[in-house]
Amino acid sequence: MARARFSIALPQTPPLTAGDAVILVALAGVLYVGARLAFHAPAIIAGPEISLRASALPWYAVLSVARMSAAYLLAFAFSLAYGYYAARNRTAEKLMMPLLDVLQSVPILSFLPVVLLSLSVVMPVGVATELAAIVLIFTSQAWNITFSFYQSMKTVPAELREAASVMRLGPWLQFRFLELPFAGIGLVWNSIMSWAGGWFFLMAAEMFTVGSRDFRLPGLGSYLQSAAREGDVGAVLLGVATLIAVVVALDQLLWRPLLALAERVKLEATDSGSESASWFRDLLARSWLVTRFIERFWTPLLERLDARWQQPDAIIPTPSETAARRIGWRAIAIAVFVGALILYAGARAAQMLYDLPGATWLEIAFSLGATFLRVLAALAIAAAWTIPLGVAIGTRPRVAAVLQPVTQIMASIPATALFPIILLGLLHLPGGLDLSAVLLMLLGTQWYLLFNVIAGASAIPRDLRDTSLLLRMRASDQWRTLYLPALFPYAVTGAITAVGGAWNASIVAEYVDFAGTTYSTVGIGSLIARATAAGDYALLLAATLSMVVVVVLLNRLFWVRLYRLAESRYRMD
Repeated sequence: MARARFSIALPQTPPLTAGDAVILVALAGVLYVGARLAFHAPAIIAGPEISLRASALPWYAVLSVARMSAAYLLAFAFSLAYGYYAARNRTAEKLMMPLLDVLQSVPILSFLPVVLLSLSVVMPVGVATELAAIVLIFTSQAWNITFSFYQSMKTVPAELREAASVMRLGPWLQFRFLELPFAGIGLVWNSIMSWAGGWFFLMAAEMFTVGSRDFRLPGLGSYLQSAAREGDVGAVLLGVATLIAVVVALDQLLWRPLLALAERVKLEATDSGSESASWFRDLLARSWLVTRFIERFWTPLLERLDARWQQPDAIIPTPSETAARRIGWRAIAIAVFVGALILYAGARAAQMLYDLPGATWLEIAFSLGATFLRVLAALAIAAAWTIPLGVAIGTRPRVAAVLQPVTQIMASIPATALFPIILLGLLHLPGGLDLSAVLLMLLGTQWYLLFNVIAGASAIPRDLRDTSLLLRMRASDQWRTLYLPALFPYAVTGAITAVGGAWNASIVAEYVDFAGTTYSTVGIGSLIARATAAGDYALLLAATLSMVVVVVLLNRLFWVRLYRLAESRYRMD
């Protein structure tokens, strides 16, 4: 809990380091290598025909959910490992968090053609397309879960850390009984958001065109995109209805049971008196098969893991101890070899960028400014309504029972599926496409902020809320002394991922193909989409790196400062 009323007094700005430059050079090198491989991709690639018949939708839904599941499992495992190590090792943190800033700022849709074309050179097109789709969905799911778990690891109350030390819990038992339960609510809500983000980019992941190369996979995403391109509003609505049915099923069978489980291990000094209801969880709790599975397999497995991995008095090596370990000559040789490759690829990428005319760089700068204004507008609109609504859902069970499933369904409907309909309604208004672009950014990213606010409000201990009522605090005082301080770490996480999502969404928001007609407006997303469609890899590389640099600078100069403030001042201590 905050020691004082809520105020944003930002700590000193963390300096940009040489590590940031190394990461950016490495990214430029990777993009350059992918672009060079792309030149050797097959000249013409034709994907399978996508049927718009209603009978094809159940099978398409199964295929899409399977891709989403594979990507989510990878994203969740990555997030736990990455967030844990970054939070527990300060030396690694100095490299891993800037790297995460870069990764979450890379526009997914500008990276996809490079991945697709380079993979199609070394493996069959069908396999390459499947892998690229899973990678794309993974990158739309992983970063917000990673940021959430990292934030939770950094804000575990000090007294709980001390209690774990007194009880001589090693790293594994601390993770299982303290850190993972403490992060549970944030992980579940960000997992829900990750699925929603995956649906948002599913249309692009399952159907992507680069010049004469048509990469497509059968699934809900390709069905919706095919219907939108043909202007078949009926098929779009039918696909959205199928998607809503899938979302409702996942909400009832997966997310509600997980939310109920996470709330049972919430940090509280008193019984909250209420928890999320889940008929499916209650059904599983009474199931003989589930009970036998837990008794015969799950519990013995955890006990074996506890016995094998628990190390009493185990201490994570300090940075000085880690640095003091001797590094073998093989590791040095590998580091030198990788460094040389990065320098070579970075130099070739720099040459490609150097050959671009000055007018192109001016266009990129102007486009960045236009998209930046749209991102700010989308974030401001999102914050204005998600914070009060998120607090209401997170602190009032009756409100949550009604609005929680509604928000999950709305978040999971890909805005890209509805965008053609929105575009037709706004196109003839003054600034129609600019308004549509802001609206699509908002529809695709506001849920990151809302779900994190809900997670933060749900994690506020009931005794603190009861105390504020006993003291008869005014609503404004409650917000300054309780809600805003408690929500601050979660809101920062949500805002970072929302802003990153808005930059990514600009690629589909500023350049739209509907019923055979292309609509575009000034912006970096439009520039990237145009370069992708034309196969202009130099412009694609320049626009992508420019966007990454801007997003990283914003993260390092503003968002990281807010993270430091959340870690040092606004935590449940």
